[in-house]
Amino acid sequence: MQTATSKTNIMTEKKYKVMVVDDHSIFRQGLIMLLSTIDHIRVVGEAENGNILLMKLPILEPDIIFLDIKMPEMDGMVAAAKALKINKNLKIIVMTMFEEKAYFTKMVEIGVSGFLLKTADHFEVERALNRIIDGDSYFSASMLKNNNAFESSRMLADRLTAREIEVLKEICKGFSNHEISDRLCISRRTVDGHRASLLDKTASKNTVGLVIYAIKHGLFNVD
Repeated sequence: MQTATSKTNIMTEKKYKVMVVDDHSIFRQGLIMLLSTIDHIRVVGEAENGNILLMKLPILEPDIIFLDIKMPEMDGMVAAAKALKINKNLKIIVMTMFEEKAYFTKMVEIGVSGFLLKTADHFEVERALNRIIDGDSYFSASMLKNNNAFESSRMLADRLTAREIEVLKEICKGFSNHEISDRLCISRRTVDGHRASLLDKTASKNTVGLVIYAIKHGLFNVD
């Protein structure tokens, strides 16, 4: 009979297969070196554009892809859409620069799982991976900076409570329910309730949907 300890060991030993797709070899190799230091991650391949990614995808069967947006032959936007048609469970983390913010909404609507700036450090890369492996999404706090639209939106004032707006702010900053609980000094159960209410009121299916809602209604800017 399998003990709880042995089950835990099996879970911790699982390696998530990762691909890195970027047309800049130096950046690719640097990210691969960083990922190789994370215990539960195994880099299974790399590609310099979307065409090569799609050729390797059914062979390597990665769980997660780090994907650049601007690449020759096939850019990240087209590649993401096609890759998710091949494997709907694939998790895609877009590696981006500030000047590429115009692509943000489109990539979210395609179904990517997260965004990281190319300047992200080891801690943030690992944090993003863990969040996405847990079934959530991740958006770089440096990329999603809140503005005063949260407080000034008349539409939200009619639909959301003040506390729900506070929780939505924290969600858009990329914090988990546990972290929001600590930051707002409320219980985890209360945060869960507010998140459920936000999903219902905004007709969103998940965290990505909440972020899309916030973007479309001018709740924060992608700086």
